[in-house]
Amino acid sequence: MQSLCPYTEPFDIEGESFSADDVIAILEPLISPRRRARIDRTVANRTYAVTPVMEGLYDRGNVSAVLRTAEGLGYQSVHIIETSARFKQARQVSQGAEKWLDITRWETTKACIDHLKSLGYRILATTLDSARPIGEYAFDEPTALVFGNERDGVTPELLERADGRIVVPMLGFSQSFNISVAAAISLYHIHQDRCARLGRHGDLSPTETRILTAQYYRRSVASADKILLETRRA
Repeated sequence: MQSLCPYTEPFDIEGESFSADDVIAILEPLISPRRRARIDRTVANRTYAVTPVMEGLYDRGNVSAVLRTAEGLGYQSVHIIETSARFKQARQVSQGAEKWLDITRWETTKACIDHLKSLGYRILATTLDSARPIGEYAFDEPTALVFGNERDGVTPELLERADGRIVVPMLGFSQSFNISVAAAISLYHIHQDRCARLGRHGDLSPTETRILTAQYYRRSVASADKILLETRRA
Protein backbone atom coordinates (compact mmCIF):
# COMPACT_ATOMS: atom_id res chain seq x y z
CA MET A 1 0.00 0.00 0.00
CA GLN A 2 1.29 3.45 -0.86
CA SER A 3 2.30 5.75 1.94
CA LEU A 4 -0.41 8.12 3.12
CA CYS A 5 2.18 10.50 4.59
CA PRO A 6 2.24 13.74 2.54
CA TYR A 7 5.99 14.29 3.02
CA THR A 8 8.80 12.79 1.01
CA GLU A 9 12.57 12.95 1.27
CA PRO A 10 14.67 14.89 0.68
CA PHE A 11 13.19 18.09 2.09
CA ASP A 12 13.87 21.09 -0.13
CA ILE A 13 14.69 24.23 1.86
CA GLU A 14 15.58 27.18 -0.36
CA GLY A 15 17.25 24.92 -2.89
CA GLU A 16 19.14 22.82 -0.35
CA SER A 17 18.24 19.16 0.17
CA PHE A 18 17.98 17.64 3.63
CA SER A 19 17.17 14.08 4.60
CA ALA A 20 15.07 13.47 7.70
CA ASP A 21 18.23 12.22 9.42
CA ASP A 22 20.02 15.46 8.51
CA VAL A 23 17.24 17.52 10.08
CA ILE A 24 17.13 15.41 13.22
CA ALA A 25 20.92 15.45 13.70
CA ILE A 26 21.20 19.23 13.30
CA LEU A 27 18.18 20.22 15.39
CA GLU A 28 18.28 17.56 18.11
CA PRO A 29 20.81 19.42 20.31
CA LEU A 30 18.46 22.42 20.34
CA ILE A 31 15.51 20.44 21.76
CA SER A 32 15.31 19.46 25.41
CA PRO A 33 15.33 15.75 26.29
CA ARG A 34 11.83 16.12 27.72
CA ARG A 35 10.51 17.63 24.47
CA ARG A 36 12.28 14.97 22.39
CA ALA A 37 10.67 12.23 24.48
CA ARG A 38 7.26 13.81 23.99
CA ILE A 39 7.79 14.04 20.24
CA ASP A 40 8.84 10.37 20.14
CA ARG A 41 5.75 9.34 22.09
CA THR A 42 3.45 11.44 19.93
CA VAL A 43 4.87 10.16 16.64
CA ALA A 44 4.61 6.56 17.86
CA ASN A 45 0.87 7.05 18.33
CA ARG A 46 0.17 8.83 15.03
CA THR A 47 -1.76 7.50 12.04
CA TYR A 48 -2.67 8.71 8.57
CA ALA A 49 -4.87 5.67 8.02
CA VAL A 50 -7.96 7.41 9.38
CA THR A 51 -8.52 11.06 8.57
CA PRO A 52 -11.38 13.34 9.66
CA VAL A 53 -12.96 15.50 6.95
CA MET A 54 -15.09 18.57 7.69
CA GLU A 55 -17.40 19.59 4.87
CA GLY A 56 -18.88 23.08 4.86
CA LEU A 57 -18.70 23.82 8.59
CA TYR A 58 -19.27 27.48 9.40
CA ASP A 59 -18.66 27.63 13.15
CA ARG A 60 -14.98 28.24 13.82
CA GLY A 61 -15.40 26.89 17.36
CA ASN A 62 -16.60 23.54 16.03
CA VAL A 63 -13.68 23.31 13.61
CA SER A 64 -11.23 24.11 16.40
CA ALA A 65 -12.79 21.49 18.66
CA VAL A 66 -12.53 18.77 15.99
CA LEU A 67 -8.89 19.70 15.38
CA ARG A 68 -8.07 19.48 19.07
CA THR A 69 -9.78 16.11 19.38
CA ALA A 70 -8.05 14.73 16.29
CA GLU A 71 -4.64 15.89 17.49
CA GLY A 72 -5.19 14.62 21.00
CA LEU A 73 -6.21 11.15 19.83
CA GLY A 74 -3.36 10.63 17.37
CA TYR A 75 -4.85 11.48 13.97
CA GLN A 76 -2.21 13.28 11.93
CA SER A 77 -4.16 14.55 8.92
CA VAL A 78 -7.38 16.54 8.69
CA HIS A 79 -9.18 17.82 5.60
CA ILE A 80 -11.36 20.92 5.59
CA ILE A 81 -13.71 21.54 2.66
CA GLU A 82 -14.28 25.29 2.77
CA THR A 83 -17.59 25.66 0.98
CA SER A 84 -19.09 27.91 3.65
CA ALA A 85 -18.70 31.62 2.94
CA ARG A 86 -19.12 32.29 6.63
CA PHE A 87 -16.16 30.07 7.52
CA LYS A 88 -13.97 31.61 4.82
CA GLN A 89 -14.36 34.96 6.55
CA ALA A 90 -12.87 33.46 9.73
CA ARG A 91 -9.97 31.37 8.48
CA GLN A 92 -8.01 31.26 11.71
CA VAL A 93 -8.68 28.08 13.62
CA SER A 94 -7.01 26.42 16.60
CA GLN A 95 -3.37 27.42 16.30
CA GLY A 96 -2.25 24.99 18.98
CA ALA A 97 -3.61 21.96 17.14
CA GLU A 98 -2.74 23.29 13.68
CA LYS A 99 0.95 23.34 14.53
CA TRP A 100 1.05 19.57 14.95
CA LEU A 101 -1.44 18.45 12.30
CA ASP A 102 -1.26 18.18 8.54
CA ILE A 103 -4.30 20.18 7.48
CA THR A 104 -5.37 20.31 3.86
CA ARG A 105 -7.98 22.84 2.76
CA TRP A 106 -10.19 22.28 -0.26
CA GLU A 107 -12.46 24.60 -2.21
CA THR A 108 -14.78 21.85 -3.43
CA THR A 109 -16.08 18.51 -2.21
CA LYS A 110 -15.19 16.89 -5.52
CA ALA A 111 -11.52 17.84 -5.33
CA CYS A 112 -11.20 16.53 -1.79
CA ILE A 113 -12.98 13.23 -2.41
CA ASP A 114 -11.12 12.65 -5.69
CA HIS A 115 -7.84 13.08 -3.83
CA LEU A 116 -8.79 10.80 -0.94
CA LYS A 117 -10.11 8.07 -3.22
CA SER A 118 -6.91 8.24 -5.32
CA LEU A 119 -4.99 7.40 -2.13
CA GLY A 120 -7.21 4.42 -1.42
CA TYR A 121 -9.36 5.87 1.37
CA ARG A 122 -12.82 4.48 2.04
CA ILE A 123 -15.24 7.41 2.41
CA LEU A 124 -17.71 7.18 5.31
CA ALA A 125 -20.29 9.94 5.70
CA THR A 126 -21.84 10.76 9.06
CA THR A 127 -25.58 11.13 8.53
CA LEU A 128 -28.94 10.19 10.01
CA ASP A 129 -30.23 8.98 6.64
CA SER A 130 -30.04 5.19 6.13
CA ALA A 131 -26.87 4.96 8.22
CA ARG A 132 -25.36 2.03 10.13
CA PRO A 133 -24.14 2.46 13.72
CA ILE A 134 -20.45 3.22 14.00
CA GLY A 135 -19.93 0.01 15.98
CA GLU A 136 -20.75 -2.05 12.87
CA TYR A 137 -17.68 -0.79 11.03
CA ALA A 138 -14.07 -1.92 11.35
CA PHE A 139 -11.37 0.73 11.08
CA ASP A 140 -8.41 -1.38 10.08
CA GLU A 141 -8.30 0.06 6.55
CA PRO A 142 -7.71 3.62 5.27
CA THR A 143 -10.86 5.58 6.05
CA ALA A 144 -11.94 9.19 5.66
CA LEU A 145 -14.74 10.08 8.08
CA VAL A 146 -16.76 13.05 6.86
CA PHE A 147 -18.67 15.42 9.14
CA GLY A 148 -21.14 17.79 7.48
CA ASN A 149 -22.10 21.31 8.41
CA GLU A 150 -24.02 22.29 11.50
CA ARG A 151 -27.39 22.83 9.83
CA ASP A 152 -27.67 20.55 6.80
CA GLY A 153 -25.10 17.84 7.44
CA VAL A 154 -23.10 16.37 4.56
CA THR A 155 -24.06 17.37 1.03
CA PRO A 156 -25.95 15.16 -1.44
CA GLU A 157 -22.79 15.15 -3.57
CA LEU A 158 -20.82 13.67 -0.70
CA LEU A 159 -23.48 11.10 0.11
CA GLU A 160 -23.57 9.98 -3.51
CA ARG A 161 -19.85 9.31 -3.53
CA ALA A 162 -19.57 7.83 -0.04
CA ASP A 163 -18.73 4.16 0.40
CA GLY A 164 -20.83 3.95 3.54
CA ARG A 165 -23.03 5.93 5.93
CA ILE A 166 -22.38 6.03 9.64
CA VAL A 167 -24.18 7.31 12.72
CA VAL A 168 -23.44 7.59 16.43
CA PRO A 169 -26.45 5.92 18.11
CA MET A 170 -28.64 8.17 20.25
CA LEU A 171 -30.36 6.74 23.34
CA GLY A 172 -32.39 9.77 24.38
CA PHE A 173 -34.93 12.13 22.83
CA SER A 174 -32.36 14.28 21.01
CA GLN A 175 -31.98 13.43 17.35
CA SER A 176 -28.28 14.14 16.97
CA PHE A 177 -25.15 15.31 18.75
CA ASN A 178 -23.46 18.63 18.16
CA ILE A 179 -20.84 18.22 15.42
CA SER A 180 -17.91 18.63 17.80
CA VAL A 181 -19.38 16.08 20.22
CA ALA A 182 -20.16 13.62 17.41
CA ALA A 183 -16.60 13.94 16.15
CA ALA A 184 -15.13 13.41 19.62
CA ILE A 185 -17.22 10.28 20.22
CA SER A 186 -16.50 8.91 16.74
CA LEU A 187 -12.77 9.53 16.82
CA TYR A 188 -12.43 8.03 20.29
CA HIS A 189 -14.43 4.97 19.21
CA ILE A 190 -12.19 4.53 16.17
CA HIS A 191 -9.09 4.83 18.34
CA GLN A 192 -10.40 2.07 20.59
CA ASP A 193 -11.46 -0.08 17.65
CA ARG A 194 -8.03 0.16 16.06
CA CYS A 195 -6.31 -0.68 19.34
CA ALA A 196 -8.53 -3.74 19.75
CA ARG A 197 -8.12 -4.99 16.18
CA LEU A 198 -4.52 -3.99 15.46
CA GLY A 199 -2.99 -3.83 18.92
CA ARG A 200 -2.21 -0.13 18.57
CA HIS A 201 -3.52 3.08 17.05
CA GLY A 202 -0.26 4.46 15.67
CA ASP A 203 0.95 2.69 12.55
CA LEU A 204 3.65 4.77 10.87
CA SER A 205 6.41 2.91 9.06
CA PRO A 206 10.03 3.48 10.15
CA THR A 207 10.52 5.88 7.21
CA GLU A 208 7.32 7.79 8.02
CA THR A 209 8.37 7.93 11.67
CA ARG A 210 11.70 9.53 10.78
CA ILE A 211 10.08 12.00 8.40
CA LEU A 212 7.38 13.10 10.83
CA THR A 213 9.92 13.37 13.65
CA ALA A 214 12.01 15.65 11.46
CA GLN A 215 8.97 17.78 10.69
CA TYR A 216 8.14 18.06 14.38
CA TYR A 217 11.72 19.11 15.10
CA ARG A 218 11.35 21.86 12.50
CA ARG A 219 8.11 22.98 14.14
CA SER A 220 9.67 22.91 17.62
CA VAL A 221 12.76 25.02 16.99
CA ALA A 222 12.48 28.74 16.32
CA SER A 223 13.98 29.67 12.91
CA ALA A 224 14.65 25.98 12.28
CA ASP A 225 15.05 26.31 8.51
CA LYS A 226 17.45 29.23 8.91
CA ILE A 227 19.55 27.12 11.29
CA LEU A 228 19.53 24.18 8.89
CA LEU A 229 20.68 26.36 6.00
CA GLU A 230 23.38 28.09 8.02
CA THR A 231 24.73 24.72 9.18
CA ARG A 232 24.77 23.35 5.65
CA ARG A 233 26.40 26.43 4.15
CA ALA A 234 28.96 26.95 6.90
